[in-house]
Amino acid sequence: MSTVAFIGLGNMGRRMAANQVKSGNEVRGYDVVPEAVTAAIADGVTPTGSIAEAVQGADVVVTMVPKGDHAREAYLADGGILASADPKTLLIDSSTIDVQTAQDLHDAASAKGFRFVDAPVSGGISGAEAGTLTFMVGGGAADVAEAAKYIEPMAGNIIPTGGPTSGQAAKICNNMMLFINLQACAEGAVLARKFGLDAKVFHDIAKVSSGNSWALQTWYPVPGVTETAAANREFAATFRTDLALKDVGLALAGAEQVGVDLPAAKLVAGEFEKVIAEGDADLDCSVIIRNIDPTSPGLPQR
Repeated sequence: MSTVAFIGLGNMGRRMAANQVKSGNEVRGYDVVPEAVTAAIADGVTPTGSIAEAVQGADVVVTMVPKGDHAREAYLADGGILASADPKTLLIDSSTIDVQTAQDLHDAASAKGFRFVDAPVSGGISGAEAGTLTFMVGGGAADVAEAAKYIEPMAGNIIPTGGPTSGQAAKICNNMMLFINLQACAEGAVLARKFGLDAKVFHDIAKVSSGNSWALQTWYPVPGVTETAAANREFAATFRTDLALKDVGLALAGAEQVGVDLPAAKLVAGEFEKVIAEGDADLDCSVIIRNIDPTSPGLPQR
């Protein structure tokens, strides 16, 4: 049995921590939102009142926070991970953040004698709950191999991506493709409906044809077609629109740094911005179907 400190117990982190408990590990949890900690107690997580308390004596620390600023705060602040943990503790950051922040965390951890890997995930809430997430793990080869042992209870796939920050680079590219595919699903769903096609019939065709994608299989934005879709619950968030825009923004910022134009990513960023401008940042990102057809089924009353 290992002692795992889990920092960040939101929609993803709580379910990931629960799988650590199921594997037989002692899990201490901390989140800045007290209700998130309370919810995690039901999964067997031991609540703590601070990062310092959570990481004391831990074998490994896993962080799962929304943004780069939150990751910097968790690791670098007074009373944060680097100030409070034993340098023998392995550090795994599974947040989705910008490459520069990931590099800064690698550098700060190394300067204090810690082993650190960036290990963002793909697979959404359903994958977090099922323990089937794909982890993209960047860092030193020995550190990545060590991290894999702790990641295994939460993962369906563990993919070493190369040196420091390569995990974040892979995740940024992957999520950009996800949201472009989601836009394609929304456009295809509306056009199929306008042509008079049954939504389930069209989905059954697309998922075994060239229109297939993870977004189509998991987030199809029409109610009654895909069980895991937010459209079945008036677009209550499985992946908030503001966080989706954040992730596309990471891709666009990175592309600017390396001199690449991403026209489709710019388009989908604009679609998310429309949803946020209408006051719906907290709705699921698949609600972008409303931008194409405000009469699409399943949309919440306004």
